[in-house]
Amino acid sequence: MRVEWHGQSAFAMTTPETTVLIDPFGDMSGLEDRGIRFEYPPIEVEDVDLVLVTHEHRDHNAVEVAGGEPVVLRAAAGRHDSPAGEVLGVASEHDAVAGAERGPNTIFVFELGGVRVAHFGDFGQSELRPEQAAHLDGIDLLILPVGGGPTVGAARAAEIVERLAPRWVVPMHYSTPRADFLPETEEPFLAGFAQVERFAGPSFETDALPQEEGPVAVVPAAP
Repeated sequence: MRVEWHGQSAFAMTTPETTVLIDPFGDMSGLEDRGIRFEYPPIEVEDVDLVLVTHEHRDHNAVEVAGGEPVVLRAAAGRHDSPAGEVLGVASEHDAVAGAERGPNTIFVFELGGVRVAHFGDFGQSELRPEQAAHLDGIDLLILPVGGGPTVGAARAAEIVERLAPRWVVPMHYSTPRADFLPETEEPFLAGFAQVERFAGPSFETDALPQEEGPVAVVPAAP
């Protein structure tokens, strides 16, 4: 499976049969008026089969950028049939006060190319609740926000990794040279890993990752 990071929380995952696009952003130029820099390149992914939207914020829900005629699951908890097989949506919150500040968030779990993936969207809870963790066994690829502010930062993200014990962990939603408005870069989170695999570009193949037991931090370059 090929995984490409488009910046923020947007990822495209592709096998020869299926393309899944998660949390795409659209035109974010309006943020400049608020003094916020968001300079990731526009997302261009053709022939998308499935779009997953973890929550309805503009930097996560621009389904119109997806090429093709994809099925769209928008912040949908529960079990859903899709072109990628069954997708599980686990209800969560965007903040530590039961969603009262920033609203709901959905953790999406699915299998693609033999890899079980969990994308945490803008998870902001103070901790992962037992009833949520019960649906997240056997994760191979965990994609997790680590930048703090409106989501978990390094410390709470590390607790989630310890609890779920995935093979690979990809940090997202952190401060980069293209979007530096979040409190933390990826570095405080990566400091807790014995093995870190960095890529020169924004994409990687899961077949090229270390296959032994993890967790291994996998860091594509910011696009």
